[in-house]
Amino acid sequence: MGNCWCNLERPVYVVSSKAKSEFQNDQNSSVKAREDDERKLPSNPEEVEHLRRSSATNPLIVFTFDELKIITGNFRQDQMLGGGGFGSVYKGFITDDISKRLQPIPVAVKVHDGDNSYQGHREWLAEVIFLGQLSHPNLVKLIGYCCEDKHRVLIYEYMPRGSVENILFSRVLLPLPWSIRMKIALGAAKGLAFLHDAEKPVIYRDFKTSNILLDLDYNAKLSDFGLAKDGPVGDKSHVSTRIMGTYGYAAPEYIMTGHLTPRSDVYSFGVVLLELLTGRKSLDKSRPAREQNLTDWATPLLKEKKKMLNIVDPRLEGDYPAKEAHKAAMLAYHCLNRNPKARPLMRDIVDSLEPLQVSTPCPDSSNEKSTLTVITENPKSGISNKSS
Repeated sequence: MGNCWCNLERPVYVVSSKAKSEFQNDQNSSVKAREDDERKLPSNPEEVEHLRRSSATNPLIVFTFDELKIITGNFRQDQMLGGGGFGSVYKGFITDDISKRLQPIPVAVKVHDGDNSYQGHREWLAEVIFLGQLSHPNLVKLIGYCCEDKHRVLIYEYMPRGSVENILFSRVLLPLPWSIRMKIALGAAKGLAFLHDAEKPVIYRDFKTSNILLDLDYNAKLSDFGLAKDGPVGDKSHVSTRIMGTYGYAAPEYIMTGHLTPRSDVYSFGVVLLELLTGRKSLDKSRPAREQNLTDWATPLLKEKKKMLNIVDPRLEGDYPAKEAHKAAMLAYHCLNRNPKARPLMRDIVDSLEPLQVSTPCPDSSNEKSTLTVITENPKSGISNKSS
């Protein structure tokens, strides 16, 4: 594996988010408009290059598919990290001749092959656009891409601890300590706040535990921007779009109307914060009927201190500060308000989470092998009804 090689000194294409609206359809677009839009989608590196706005955007390395075979050891099965509706994700290694590092750099190679539909290509392109333009410590770094023939591949920085979903709900790993859960919540909140407060706001639209990846120090980074969308600007209150996302996380008003706002992400954040508090999945059909939907079951209990403490993850065995747990519960309660205008802004959520941070050593990394990055299914159309 360590001998897999790719030279980073190659033509670099720079892309930005300025032209995202050129390929994003509204909910009521006609079939003809959709077909016309599909023909306009960049389909090779040269066309993707034309999307760049300025040299200030992030440089992206353009890989050939043959180079990706070398990087991944010809997509060896024992290097597969996970997969879903988009395809598969492999661990690979590249060498950096620029910094003269002796050790190969690990990367995650996300192969979209097998889904060459309009929606599949559009989501691949959305990731190239957004992550080619955005840069923040709490967003996963996109290193490059491959757009060759029918191949659509993305190459990211490797996140060794994998997704929050796989660690939080694992039946074999030790439960995440309270301090790490709050650290994850803060990091993810900072990532969303950065998107919402950008010069041109971005709505993430698919915020969930499987899309939050962790490095060795449990720093959270948002991944998978395939469903991200430009937010409303000027006097517009929302953007209208086809309903996409994941049941259990999507805001109720978005599911009902297709009206998308940054507060839609706030609701999804509330669901994830509730998962961190309770150790339960947003949807779990293995539980009694009234407890299968986490928000329906837990939200009424969040305001009462005694009842709230009864729903905190029992695997923590009471090893958490009750006062801070109540504050986190109240924050989740406000994020889950049915009235989107009553939900807090992400920047205010960050301010609320800062005082809840506890400086403690990270858990022993002896479980690292069991927590390799596994990127789960990203729904391709409509709302995914994933509950396990």
